[in-house]
Amino acid sequence: MIHDRRSALSAYASGLLSAGRTVFTAEEARDALGVGHGAFLDAAERLQRREALLNPRQGFYVVVPPQFAAWGAPPPTWYVDALMRHEGQAYYVGLLKAAEFHGATHQAVMEFQVVSAKRLPRIRAGRSLIAFYFRKDLGPVAAGVESRKTDTGVMKVSSAALTALDLLRYPQASGGIDMIDTVVADLALKIDPDQLAALSGAVERPVVQRLGHLLEHLGHEALTGAMREALRSREPLPWTELDRQARADPDFRREPQKRDPRWRVVVRGAPESDA
Repeated sequence: MIHDRRSALSAYASGLLSAGRTVFTAEEARDALGVGHGAFLDAAERLQRREALLNPRQGFYVVVPPQFAAWGAPPPTWYVDALMRHEGQAYYVGLLKAAEFHGATHQAVMEFQVVSAKRLPRIRAGRSLIAFYFRKDLGPVAAGVESRKTDTGVMKVSSAALTALDLLRYPQASGGIDMIDTVVADLALKIDPDQLAALSGAVERPVVQRLGHLLEHLGHEALTGAMREALRSREPLPWTELDRQARADPDFRREPQKRDPRWRVVVRGAPESDA
């Protein structure tokens, strides 16, 4: 009987792959197979040991297609949307991973970065690491979230404008100011200035100041006019650091190299782009 249940779950997973699906919930499988909770968990555990099944969250399973057996899992793009629907959370793929999808990274991105309305622990899925970054309310930045087709459906990805803002909002997740400078230099070519201005009213003021300074430093003044206007209601602007880490690190603490009066940004060392 145990062998039959194990074979039944394996056949069920194979059938999903044949139908173009890679995910299922425990409840769906139990109902389809007519087995109890314990029998299902036993069969699922055996498939996981064979690395034919992945269980990134309780009650949520990802079938590992044969072509990804060596990786231990299909790419997160195949199931991130279903995973976040299972979690019941708004999300978008963001930061350096979104920049990669926009063709604006010069190095392989080590994390699959997701911005979520809930604090979630990281997921190790085969060779992939899915990292979650918290934004309390995704509603105000919804205009900067796009649907993008994947091999198995769709996923939500931040636009070039929202990605640029987020790189400054989460600098440690973005590889530091030099990496941000490099990525923004490429992203700038795809940023919609009107969308950037609209989103600038929905994020923290220092983030807008830093990005405005960085874009003009990179020679993209055409993007910053409407963005600067979005800050008028928040004037007078307090001074903010371009790189907060440089001020906090005693090895880098020094007199500012420059003060940008337009954006009121303190620059202790000009970013060094890899572009």
